[in-house]
Amino acid sequence: MANIQIRKYRDDDAEAVKEIFTLGMSEHVPSSFMHCLKQPLIQMVLMCVFCALMTSSKSFLLPILAITLLLAGIQQFVVYTFNKYIETSLRKDLNNISETYLKQKDSFFWVAESEGGVVGMVACLPNENAPECLELKRMSVHRSHRGMGIAKALCRTVAEFTRDRGYAAVILYTSVVQSDAQKLYEHMGYEKIREFVIPEFVAKIMNFTLFEYKFYIQRDGEND
Repeated sequence: MANIQIRKYRDDDAEAVKEIFTLGMSEHVPSSFMHCLKQPLIQMVLMCVFCALMTSSKSFLLPILAITLLLAGIQQFVVYTFNKYIETSLRKDLNNISETYLKQKDSFFWVAESEGGVVGMVACLPNENAPECLELKRMSVHRSHRGMGIAKALCRTVAEFTRDRGYAAVILYTSVVQSDAQKLYEHMGYEKIREFVIPEFVAKIMNFTLFEYKFYIQRDGEND
């Protein structure tokens, strides 16, 4: 991880951080689209439409055209859903990182810098539902700098911060389509403790599952 520095966020990092977050989230659109197509309900709808049109029209052209339009509609819906989440995040905590993370107790925001440019980021803050834990959030590394150990270094930075603040564990949430993130966290010693589907109606149709991971902090003198 040569020439990579993990440092405190500065206000002039704002645009770079927003760009990394937006690009990172947008990368999950194709895998989310494929995840949708694997769901039994969506497969049943597509099959019913195809069979109904095939029976009524006695032609392959109309059902194929209809399925193509439905697939395009599903893809656009996935894009819309991700864009909506990105816009919401940019309006909320990422709109004023200093206020959200740097001025609040036991919260922080780091960036990874390479050759004067921001190439990665991570944040943490107290978890609302688990007061003994800090929550790791906004982990993302620019595609051009992946495979260099930056994400692992950011994870360790959060763990050290959590230990220094006296918390028992780090907690985080990732989704079913973020398989690389799951592998990273498990490699870093995080344990998957819960799976749940987002309660919104659309998420239930898509079976969009979130995974909750926890990393237990070891104190000095404890056995490995």
